[in-house]
This record gives sequence, structure tokens and C-alpha cells, in this order.
Amino acid sequence: MRRIFVLIIFSIFAVGVSGQDIPAGFDLLNYGVRVEPDKRLMVVLAALEMASAKTGAGVDEKLINTPLSASGTKFREQLLRDYAGMPDDLRRRISIFVAQHKKLRPKATDAEIVAPFISMAYTLTPVPELADPVITNDLPGSLLDVLDFAPLVREFYRKTVISSKLDEYVKDYRTEADGELNRSAREMVSDLLGYLHTRPRLFFKERITTETQKGKSKNTTLRQVETRENERRFFLVPEKLAAKGNIQFLNIRDDYYVVVPPDTDLSFSEARRAYLQFVIDPLILSNSREIATVRDWVKARLDELRKANPDITPDVHITASRSLVAAVDVRQAEYTRARIATERARANIQTLKSDKEKLALSSDLEKYLQSLADESALQLYEDYSKGAVLSFYFAEQLKGIEASGFDVASSLREMIASFVPEKETARIVESADARKRAVAAREERKKNPAANEVIAENPVTIRLIDIQKTIAAKDYAKADTDLKRLSESNPSEPRIYYNIGRVAGLIAVSIEDPAAQAKKILEAKAAYDKVLLNATSNTDRALLSLTYVALARIYEFDNNDQYAIKLYDEAIKLSDVRGGGFNEAIAAKQRLLKP
Repeated sequence: MRRIFVLIIFSIFAVGVSGQDIPAGFDLLNYGVRVEPDKRLMVVLAALEMASAKTGAGVDEKLINTPLSASGTKFREQLLRDYAGMPDDLRRRISIFVAQHKKLRPKATDAEIVAPFISMAYTLTPVPELADPVITNDLPGSLLDVLDFAPLVREFYRKTVISSKLDEYVKDYRTEADGELNRSAREMVSDLLGYLHTRPRLFFKERITTETQKGKSKNTTLRQVETRENERRFFLVPEKLAAKGNIQFLNIRDDYYVVVPPDTDLSFSEARRAYLQFVIDPLILSNSREIATVRDWVKARLDELRKANPDITPDVHITASRSLVAAVDVRQAEYTRARIATERARANIQTLKSDKEKLALSSDLEKYLQSLADESALQLYEDYSKGAVLSFYFAEQLKGIEASGFDVASSLREMIASFVPEKETARIVESADARKRAVAAREERKKNPAANEVIAENPVTIRLIDIQKTIAAKDYAKADTDLKRLSESNPSEPRIYYNIGRVAGLIAVSIEDPAAQAKKILEAKAAYDKVLLNATSNTDRALLSLTYVALARIYEFDNNDQYAIKLYDEAIKLSDVRGGGFNEAIAAKQRLLKP
């Protein structure tokens, strides 16, 4: 029985070696982010799915076949079953509207066809009313083209059973979003705000002037200035009927919406730029006087670009915001990759013996860093060509705050004040060689992606992955030796100590001698203690959760139930983090508290 319990302690806990470096207690709500399905959008897209037309053979064929994720495809099939009995006349009118809309856009993909309908959904009031917007004269033309679909949406809501099913759909959407979408959202927000050393402004004060008539006089009015505080929100909207691999972004006053499939990984996606816009827009607005100092230069560049592309905005403030967004997106990615590659090279160079090997490694690192800089130059130029004409300038300025820890919000005024028109005008010419190299590198990657792939990962992560293979092969003695050697060069890495504890436990299971077994269990406990001693605010909460549970099981094995319960409570306090030991802690605590 003792051997079985030891096996339970050490065999059921495994943790990913990568670690997410998300601060403990990280709550997306504190950073303006809400992950919420939208019932309006569900109804609009479900109505679109009902559109069909007969082929030449007389067979009904769907008019909207947006490529969906696996769960989205199943949901589509469910919708078709749920509303197979909808009124024929309503289905016919929905089909006619969609068919005519598609006919006017013969080259558009189904995802492009659906896009304005998604925007239209956000002009409607919430269910059950789904009422039209009061003001429509400021809506873009593409949205006005589909606004007449709204009456059909309202009829679809009234004449089908969708109103009784929406809560079920929402629950299902949230369950799926709790996985990849939530995890990657936390990583994205943490990474971007960590790079900028800032927090988003969640409330923005607006000064509004109102006029009222004084008494009975028709000519005398009282002018009053009011200050209103508006809440700013960033919504990640999981939507199973959103096109796979597609991200749609809408900004409606102080609310920002990103519509994505609920299983989306937001890493290095357009959602990054959407969230950056949420963070940066109020900063640009707060520095509007400073932006005015670069107006003439920016306007001249925009006028030139608009000759070839009139869709580029002439608004200088929007241009400044989009330029800073582009610069942060590009620079943060380059900075992170370069830092990880450099750390990896430093760790590897210590293992090399000859100067020749060390020089070769340094040369490879230098080439890789140059390739990162070249690719950044090309990306910044592509953004410049789309109207973000300050992207090069802001990217250069960001280099000054990357390692300094200065908040971009407090640094923006000085960043803009350093603008030199002559220097910026030469920026395109100066980056030409770098852009040529980046274009050539892209072409080479297309021809032979594997040969040019550079994996710039944390060296500890790479080594732990190798050691995990040794553990899987049950060569515990070698894994133990490798882990302890790795801990010597990385004495403050909690993940290493967690794996040392896990391997010690697995070795203990195979030991017959009780004294030797107890010694190995004590070694495991010491390793788990070191996880907690070396933990920081950036330590993965799942790792901490598993550590508390592993320690609690050791104390429980030692008949110290009271202290074991305290440790289980610590794991429970960390909540049900993905990959953690929350459920095990709940079950163990309930078992120990039973009379």
C-alpha cells in the first residue's frame, strides 16, 4: 500500500517545460480585456447560414461556406439541424438577399462576404430587440449595403427557436474559449504590456459642451461644460462561425472588438495590433499637441501615398496611432527573439571548448540577429506603404525604452519631440539594403523552409525537453544527473527543481529499502521547496499549483494531514489554471476532511 501511494504522489504530475511567464494572479479584466460571446453576432451569422440556392440539378446548396475550424464545422451542422423547420418564406427571402449581395461581389471570398454582416451585427441593439442604429449617415458604405438584412435577422430571431438556444450556445462558446483563446490572450497581453512597461487606460475623460435656453428668452443660452468618464473595453469575441484563420477587428467609440474562432491562438496574430491600438489610441489623443508639430511632414507623406491608394487615411492622429502600433508590434517581436537567441547562445558557448567553435557560434548569432533586423525593416516599410509613415521613427525611438523600464505613456511626449524631418525623409533610402536582404530571405524560406528555420528558444527549455525524453525512456538516473547539472548553471530556475523533485519521486517508487526510499522522498521534498523559494511574480502558476499539490501529498504520506491541507489550500487559491493541480487539490482536501 505504501509503494502504491508513493507512486500516486510522483507519477501523476507532469508540467510543460516551456513556462508562460505570466504573473501570478494575472486577470485579463484588469487590463480591459473581456472574453465574451455576443448573442447579436450569433443570430446574424446563424441567419446567414440559412441561405441556400438550387443547383442546375435541383439540389439545395448553401450560399455561405466560410471555412471553419473543426468545432465550427460541427456547430454549422448543428445549426442546420436546429432550424431545418424554419418558415420557407423567411428562408427564401434570406437566400435572395445573400445571393444578390454575392452577385455584386463576384471575386469576394465567403469570408469577405460575411465581414460587413459582422460589422452590421454591432450596430444593432442587444437581443431580443436587435433594433437598427438611430444614426446611419456616418456608417461606411459596405455596412450600409447590408443594413437592410437587419429586419430579416429580427424575423429569424422571432420565428425560430434560436432565442431558447442562445444560452446553450454561449455556454459552449465559453467552454471552448477557456482553452487556447484565454491562454494565448493572457500571454499576448502580458508580453505587450511588459514590453511597453505600461498599463492600458481603462477610463477616459471627455469634455462635452451643452447649451440650454435661459428662462423664456429665445436669444439667451447657457453654455455648460461637463466632464464625462467613459469606460474603455477590449472584447475578444469567440465565434464558431468566424472564418478559420481570420480575425476581424471593429472599433466602436470606446469599445474594441476582435472576432475570432474560440480555439484561436493569438500569438503573433493581428489581434496583437488590435490590442495595441486599444492601448495606444488614448496615448496619442493625450499628446495631440505634440502630434501637431509633425503634422506638415506626415501630411506630405500621406498625400504622396494617397495618389496610389486613396483608401489611406489623411488623418494625422490616426496615422500616428497606427504607426506606433506597427512599430511596437515589429520591435517587440524582434526584441524578444533577439533576447532569447542571445541567452541561448551564451548558455551554449559555455559548453564549447575550442575558440573556433565559439567564433562560429558567435558568427551564427550575429547573422541571425541581422536577419531579424532586416525582416523588421521590411515589415516597417510595408506598414509605411500602407500609411503608417511614422513606423520607422517610432521603432527607432522604442529602442531607447526597451531595456530602460520607462513607461511608454510617460515617454511618448519626448519621443515625438525628438522628431527630425530631414532624418526621417532619408529613412526609406537607408533601409533599402536591409529590405532587399529580407525579401531574398523570405524567398529562400519559401523554397526551403526547414533549412533556414532558426529556433530561438530559451536554452533551459530546450534542455528540459531533451531531459523529458530521458524521463519518458525511464532512464531516471541519467535524468537526475542531467537535471542537477542543469541546476548548477541555472540555480534560480523553478522548472528545473520541479523536475528534480519529480524524478526523485519516480526513483523512490523503484526502491525496496524503506530507509533509502525515505531519503529519496526527502530529496524530492527539498527540490519542491526550492521551486517555491525561487518563484517570482513571473513564475508559471500551473507550475506552482502542481508543486503545492506534490508537496501536500508528501506531507499526507507522512501522516501530517493538517499541513497537507494547508498546501492543498495554496493550490486551490491559485484557481483552476490550465495544467495545474486544482482538481487534485479539491479532491484530496475533501478526502482528508471526511470523518
